[in-house]
Order: sequence, then C-alpha cells, then structure tokens
Amino acid sequence: MDQVEQGELQNDSSEQEEGRKRLLEMLKSLLIAVVLAILIRMFVMEPFFIPSASMVPNLQVRDRIIVSKVNYLLREPQRGDVIVFPFPKNPSRNFVKRLIAVGGETVALRDNHLYINGRVVPENYLPKGITFQDYGPVTVPEGNYFVLGDNRNNSEDSRYWNFLPADTVIGKAVVIYWPVDRIRFIR
Repeated sequence: MDQVEQGELQNDSSEQEEGRKRLLEMLKSLLIAVVLAILIRMFVMEPFFIPSASMVPNLQVRDRIIVSKVNYLLREPQRGDVIVFPFPKNPSRNFVKRLIAVGGETVALRDNHLYINGRVVPENYLPKGITFQDYGPVTVPEGNYFVLGDNRNNSEDSRYWNFLPADTVIGKAVVIYWPVDRIRFIR
C-alpha cells in the first residue's frame, strides 16, 4: 500500500472518529436536557390544563397554566392564592381553586359575601353581580384549607367535599400561557 492510500485511510478513520464524538456529545446533551426537563417538571413548575368553568372568569375552559411548585417551599399558601391539588374524591384528577381560609379560621357565605371570622372579605376577583347560596359558618381544622371556585355557582369545592389537607397542595397557579391572547399572570 502506498503512502497516498495510507493517508486516505487515516483521514477516513479520523473523520469517523470525529463523527462518533459529535454523536456522543449530541446524545449527552439530549440526555441532560431530558433529565433537566423531568426534574423541572417534578420539582419546579408544571403545566396544567383547565377542563371546566369553575374558575371563570379568571381562568377559562381550555386555558393552559404554569404552576409553581417552589412558591410554597418559602412560605405557606395565602388567602386568595389560586392553587392546584389532587381532587380529594379522585386523586387521579387535579383541581384548581382559590384558597379562601386556612386552619383555625371560620368561613361563612352570606348575602353574596365571604365572611372570615365574622368579617367581610373583599373578593375583587369575582364576576360583578355574582350571587350564590349561603353556606356555613364552618371552622377549618388546623392543617387544612377551605377552597372555592371563582364561578361559585358552577364549582365543586370545599362546600361539597369539605376541607383540603394542606399537605396535598401541588403548587400555586402563576401564569396563563395559552391561548396567546390570554397570556398573563394569575392574580
């Protein structure tokens, strides 16, 4: 074999080696991206789909939202937060509701107003002129929450299945990301 043929063989071999290295780098990058995506979804944030009208007008049917799983590592959920949790009667389904009261507080709905511990609580997020049935008073046990849908007349919530154990909250709904014309932070 002459020197020209040997040089061509070496070039072919080094090109194949370079191709293998590039492929391995791409596979490593892909694996890292997949692992990071899984970790982010498990521990940081997760997308959810709104299947019902229980939170209208603030969340519409078919809205897609991002739920932060880290907000409540730093502080406890607060009254007014929109939270996601497994439905207590069927944990394979997730629900989105507004946190209304925490353990130790007494909740009542009277004359289309929310009362916590006997005081009216403004609910600026509700549709103007909404009317709903009276409920309570009930005292929320420690370690539990009382949650309601913003669309009070079309919401299966704590009035029907009772209190939500605090340790079942998945996270705080923070952003509507779809449809594009509804992109906004959730308040």
